[in-house]
Amino acid sequence: MIKFVLMVNRQGQTRLSRYYQPVALRRRAALEADVVRGCLYRKKDQCSFVEYKDFKLVYRHYASLYIVVGITESENELSVYELVHNFVEVLDKYFSRVSELDIMFNMDKVHLILDEMIQNGHVVETSRTRILAPLSALDTLALS
Repeated sequence: MIKFVLMVNRQGQTRLSRYYQPVALRRRAALEADVVRGCLYRKKDQCSFVEYKDFKLVYRHYASLYIVVGITESENELSVYELVHNFVEVLDKYFSRVSELDIMFNMDKVHLILDEMIQNGHVVETSRTRILAPLSALDTLALS
């Protein structure tokens, strides 16, 4: 099961966070700082899977952004690693070469894409066309 998804920049600033299990707000800041520190300072030749307390972290680096996913011990790391890549490909398709600014200024759309892919900590959709269908419908409504 997926516990959370974080998107952070190289400076460690959180650009997106989605939690699928309740975490107190006080604890979130400390958790994010600790998790980001653990992933950002790893070398490129090190594994993208990190054991952290009672769960595992799967992260992937794209340009100036890191996407970090916290998962339970029973979840498959490689499938989550590919899910992260699929998420970025969907963002790229929608935003035509997604950037950090696209994410910052279109947070609602990024959350909608993530919600189409993951619900209650479980992957529900991986098809790019099905994930982007609700956004295309919203865009069409906005134009009319």
